[in-house]
Amino acid sequence: MKIITSPKEMKDFAHSAKAEGRKIALVPTMGALHEGHFSLIDRAKELADIVVVSIFVNPTQFGPNEDFDKYPRQLEEDLKGCADHGADAVFTPSTSDIYLPDASTFVVEEEISQHLCGKSRPKHFRGVTTVVSILFNIVQPDVAVFGDKDAQQVAIIKRMVRDLFMDVEIVSAPIVRDENGLAISSRNKYLDKLERIGAARIHEALLAGKKLVDGGSLNIDRVKALVINSVTNAKTRVIYVEVVDRETSLPVNEIVPGKSRISVAVWFGQTRLIDNIEI
Repeated sequence: MKIITSPKEMKDFAHSAKAEGRKIALVPTMGALHEGHFSLIDRAKELADIVVVSIFVNPTQFGPNEDFDKYPRQLEEDLKGCADHGADAVFTPSTSDIYLPDASTFVVEEEISQHLCGKSRPKHFRGVTTVVSILFNIVQPDVAVFGDKDAQQVAIIKRMVRDLFMDVEIVSAPIVRDENGLAISSRNKYLDKLERIGAARIHEALLAGKKLVDGGSLNIDRVKALVINSVTNAKTRVIYVEVVDRETSLPVNEIVPGKSRISVAVWFGQTRLIDNIEI
């Protein structure tokens, strides 16, 4: 497995692979890799000849007083995991490699990003679309693989790729969960053992909402109320519970079975967690 830190070296690596007619898949990450990320690498290996994993904690997607400084960083462990799962290259640039001191260009999606996480994290998705665009330009992937846990992010990136005629296929992979149902996330490292057990109520609440819809109830307010009541306790502060379009993550006025999802974000103790379920 090749470890690359320089954007120029990464571009040269991509050019050589393309010249040989090889297809490149990119798995963009911020490190602190877990089974969810490894499932993306495994999926990428099914789709391409060369799998590149990027590890870059992107400062522009963190707002003031968010957890950029304490975000978990474990590069040696991450590199081992990438090698174990058959990645061909890992791209680990520094912040100064990605953003020049006087950088002043951002890529902004202005519809999907205004809802859900975009309301409480107003510049978050601007940072996401900008860094993903930069990574696409450097790595030049034919396909990029993202996780469905970040369904809104996937929808925004798909819209960006469509609107800007980027020549890359966006593939999403299923959410990977702990045995108790908690969606695996790098931020789960902030939870202690008891909190990880308690946070399982997030998925339980989503399952309750899905069960209500499966039983024939298509009343959005009733579904949202059930999820909110099911997830709320002394440890949990609800940021949002919304019924959205499955593909765009935009809020909907009616539930269309098979075309909708319930998306939720909560503060569980001091940790912000997101999850969703298709209905």
